[in-house]
Amino acid sequence: MTSIDAPLTDLTGLPVAPAPAEELHGPVLAWFDRHARDLPWRRPEAGAWGVMVSEFMLQQTPVVRVLPVYEQWLARWPRPADLAAEAPGEAVRAWGRLGYPRRALRLHAAAQAITERHGGDVPRGHAQLLALPGIGEYTAAAVASFAYGQRHAVLDTNVRRVFARAATGVQYPPNATTAAERRLARELLPRDEGTAARWAAASMELGALVCTARNEDCGRCPIAARCVWRLSGKPAHDGPPRRGQTYAGTDRQVRGRLLAVLREAVGAVPQAALDAVWDEPVQRARALDGLVSDGLVEPLEGGLYRLPQS
Repeated sequence: MTSIDAPLTDLTGLPVAPAPAEELHGPVLAWFDRHARDLPWRRPEAGAWGVMVSEFMLQQTPVVRVLPVYEQWLARWPRPADLAAEAPGEAVRAWGRLGYPRRALRLHAAAQAITERHGGDVPRGHAQLLALPGIGEYTAAAVASFAYGQRHAVLDTNVRRVFARAATGVQYPPNATTAAERRLARELLPRDEGTAARWAAASMELGALVCTARNEDCGRCPIAARCVWRLSGKPAHDGPPRRGQTYAGTDRQVRGRLLAVLREAVGAVPQAALDAVWDEPVQRARALDGLVSDGLVEPLEGGLYRLPQS
């Protein structure tokens, strides 16, 4: 039984308590067996490198946008050493329009570290994964779990939302992951290592397909009868406002347009070619300075710019 208290009542005024973890595992795992999407990084041939690439790409990016870039990436760089041998700018170029392109630089740096420290094989140990450049707690746990079948709490946005609703009775989790959420995730983990790895994937898929941020489909949910939030009448979110993401007119949009010019160019690009993609000079200069500072753009003599070569 989870130790998280749920001081909520159902529509008749009776208290609603979280279901024991064991009552959640079976229905969710059975649902996953029937409804899991056939995604390339879930196939055995993907290997640990394919799982790692997918985890970098899927951060804040929908599956439908990731799929074509993932396939192209693995066809070009089937092993970490293949990517490590290329200039980091090639990783940025191949990243395309996935957004948040610093992820491409971090994945390139991770590939170099894997090649140098681990003989080109993605390490199995959670601590070794966590020591790689660009790898945080979530990605280390995800790779260890999905690639190597280990027992780790894997907390992405989808999992956090499922646990928030099913176990704590709130519509949305906090904006940032809390210690209480990590504790709850550990309490909900099945004891068996292989089952825990399947549970991590299954709870994530449930959040992606059924227990979505908007228009949740409780009629298709395998644990609707045990969900504290649903049984409590689906109380509305009363925490801090949820962060929205805007794009049009932001520095992110300007950075994207500047990078698009550099990705499509064969060699270095003159300042005038970059100036042509955004009219407002102060914002354009700020965005370009940010790209240079982030290591995504390399300035050259004579007012030329290119993707990073080292």
